[in-house]
Order: sequence, then structure tokens, then C-alpha cells
Amino acid sequence: MVSTSAAGNAQAAQRPQWVGTWASSTMLATGGMAMRPFASVTLRQIVHVSNGGENVRVRFSNAFGLDGLTISDAHVALSAGGSAIKDGTDHALTFGGVSSVRIPPGAEMYSDPVAIAVQALSDVAVSFYLPSQVMRAETYHQFADQDNFAADGDVAGAATLTSPAELRSWYFMDGIDVNAVEGARAIVTLGDSITDGAQSTKNANGRWPDILAARLKQEHGLENVSILNEGIGGNRVLNDQAGPSALARLDRDVLAQAGVRYVIVLESINDIGRLGGRFIVPEDDVTAPMLEQGLKQIVDEAHEHGIKAIGATLTPYGGAGYASDKGEQVRKDVNNWIRTSGTFDGVIDFEQMTRDPQNPDRFNPLYDAGDHLHPNDAGYKAMGEGIDLKLFK
Repeated sequence: MVSTSAAGNAQAAQRPQWVGTWASSTMLATGGMAMRPFASVTLRQIVHVSNGGENVRVRFSNAFGLDGLTISDAHVALSAGGSAIKDGTDHALTFGGVSSVRIPPGAEMYSDPVAIAVQALSDVAVSFYLPSQVMRAETYHQFADQDNFAADGDVAGAATLTSPAELRSWYFMDGIDVNAVEGARAIVTLGDSITDGAQSTKNANGRWPDILAARLKQEHGLENVSILNEGIGGNRVLNDQAGPSALARLDRDVLAQAGVRYVIVLESINDIGRLGGRFIVPEDDVTAPMLEQGLKQIVDEAHEHGIKAIGATLTPYGGAGYASDKGEQVRKDVNNWIRTSGTFDGVIDFEQMTRDPQNPDRFNPLYDAGDHLHPNDAGYKAMGEGIDLKLFK
């Protein structure tokens, strides 16, 4: 006999009210141009959504803040390119019916739902005003691979921003959800810079998760499956480096995402890169079994939440600045474990797709961005197109 609560939970799992259509991984803005004096400033940030919908809600983040974060006069609209928005699409956002919200340190908050028709694979502009306030730490996603904009004063509702400063990061915002329709569900791509899209063409949405998102829209039965890119450049499985480790951010970046049913894990090349003779603390001297245990914990946690985990093999890194013989052996061992251990619910063999047939420890020259670590646009395209869509059926 199934209890009422269990039946209700099962129904909720099958029919989510919301599904994520865009997401990014947050981290602490530290040093240099990352930290900005955001006082009496409007931010207009452009994102490329995967699923369409008739209603949206926006998730704002103060996850790494030390003080309460006040956001006022927030808006969502369809992007017209650059800092412009399309006529007639601007909608004010509210929070519990009011136009301003204070987000506590370490917290995230959703806007109220707003009725706006958003098309799949389109660009959305989210604008909001940051009044003068104490802000000792800022929450952001460093590598947006997208032009975003900042302008003085409260001009969040303007059709176009006048002489705005350009930003290459997303600040204080890490998710957009749309209303879930029949078959709606999300795939989270958990990874490092290769998932984040390093070396891809800016503003072109050519990351491998973008290529996969476009393919899903053309596949019968998968049209309402979205992609949430939770890649962070430099990210590691076992230790913090650029942002929190994959283990540390799993709850927020994967398990808490609306409508998530799958996670693709492409992580640990940066753990391995520390084996190139330059690791600075004993914890960096990792082994294949240590990485496998960390990856297995991600899989186990995903399964506890009803999420299928798909393992992606590590792409070649021979010739990269932090390559080493020791690291290469660990990479091969981890890849073999991903393929053969049965830990994952499915496997995507990115190594096979991208390696040089004549020198399999290195990237195919056609796909190498030039640093022997990251794909170029053609490489990302090969990765996104090489994924078997049956994994998501």
C-alpha cells in the first residue's frame, strides 16, 4: 500500500511545476576586476535559455555575500542584442508582491512568477538596480562568455542602456525557470572550463551543452528537456580552486535545480593537472582511487534524489601547461573506471570523440583551441553532437 504522502511525492517528481531553463554556478568574486563597486548601478545581464515557456521566475543569489543584498526594480525582457530589449516585452519582477528584496548572506531568492512568452533557445535580458549598500563580498559567475552591461543609476526599465560598461561575468543571478509542460525535465552539466565553454566564441553559445540543447529541441520526445550549465573554469572534484569543489557545490548546483532528472559529470582534469610537479599542498597529490571515490559520491547523492548520473570521460591534455606523465596515467585510470565500473547510469566518451587518432594522448588538431587542453568551436560541436540522445529517453 502506498501512503498518501509517498504518492504525492511521486506525482510531484513526475510533474514538476517549474523546470530550469538557464543556470550558472556561483562563486566568490575575488581580486582584480572581479570585484566592482556596485553602488547605485543597474546591471543588465543576457542569458541564453534552453526551454521556452509562458511564465518565468528568476533566481537571485547572495550565496557568497557577507552582508544582506538589496535588489530593486528588477525586470525581465527579451533581448534585442547588445544592451537593448525588444519593444513590448519588458516585465517588472516582484518579490512577494513588492519591487525590492533583501537577500540574506548565503541565501538565494526567487522572484514571483511573471507571464512572459519566452521561446526556446532565445536570449533573455534580466535587469536590476543595486542601490548603495554595504557589500563586502560579491557573488558571481566569472566566465559568462557573454557581454553583460552596467549603467549608472536606476535605468532597469530602459529600452537601451546609454554608454554602459561591458561585463564578462554574471553577478547576483544564477537561474531562470519556466513553467513545466508535459515531458519537461532538466539535464545539469557539472564540470570545469570545458563545460563552461572556455575558448569558444563569445556571444555565440557554442559550448558543448549549448550544442546538446539545440539537438534536444529537434528530437521527438525530448523537445522539453532543458540544459543547465553548471561548469566553472578551473573547478576540481576534491579541492576548492576556482570556486567551490564539485563535491562542495553539488547540493546547490545540481540537487536543488528545478526539474532536474539527469546530471552529466565531466570533472577532475584540474585535480589531475596539479600532479604536474607544482602542487602546493599535500591534498593536491591525488590518486585515481581518490578521484573515483569523489565521483562516486556525486553519483550516490544524485541517485538519492532520483537523478540519473552520466559519466563523461576526460578529454586528452597531452601538451597542456600542467600535463605530466603521472597525471596522464591517472587520467587513463579514471577514464577506464568511468567506462567499466558500472557506477554511472550511462557514459559519454568525450575522450574518444576529441583525441588525435595518431596521438591519442592529445587533442585532435582540428578540435584543439591551441592550449592542448580546451576544445575550439569545432571541438565543442563534435562533443555536443557526439552525445547519444537515447541516454535521456
